[in-house]
Amino acid sequence: MTDVTAPTGPGRPKDPAKRQAILEAAKNLFIRNGYANTSMDAVAAEAGVSKLTVYSHFTDKETLFSAAVVARCEEQVPELFVDMAPTASAEKVLLGIARGFQTLINSPESVELHRLMIALGTQGTELSQVFFEAGPQRILQEMERVLTRLNDTDGLHFDSPARAAGHFLSLIKGVGNFRLLIGHGTAAEQSSEDRHVREVVALFLKAYRA
Repeated sequence: MTDVTAPTGPGRPKDPAKRQAILEAAKNLFIRNGYANTSMDAVAAEAGVSKLTVYSHFTDKETLFSAAVVARCEEQVPELFVDMAPTASAEKVLLGIARGFQTLINSPESVELHRLMIALGTQGTELSQVFFEAGPQRILQEMERVLTRLNDTDGLHFDSPARAAGHFLSLIKGVGNFRLLIGHGTAAEQSSEDRHVREVVALFLKAYRA
């Protein structure tokens, strides 16, 4: 399909459907082919629009990549922190978040995105900061918010909810996620993943109970 729409002028509204199609194409191509091997022409072809239309929505490749990374992260983060009932125990809240976080970081999409960002990080690019702020930092901040709410309940006490958030998420990642990132292993059985989550939550609760 060829997009024959005239370039968007200063007073002409951009087509949100085309923008979404471009973002979807960019998310898939950057993950599949990497940053260097993904061209604006390829994104345009995948989205079914002209290259002029891509540039009218995103001024350059770095801007498009940044938007695609942010969009990908925004899709993944919110469901982790669906508010539990106020009466839910700390253990139940933490188990829910831990299971969601483990599923997220071990998903093929997340593993591929992390591999891509690690490769880009060695090139001294600022794109790594975009990724960190859109994904990991947002998750850390949401986890801090949860622990602040749980502070001094169920016998728990956090001198620094921010540091405790980092401890919790790092424990969930564990060796299993590292194996996936370096391609040495496959996703664990559901029973093994659940055991890992339960052990981490039990350890975390024990460490932070006053």
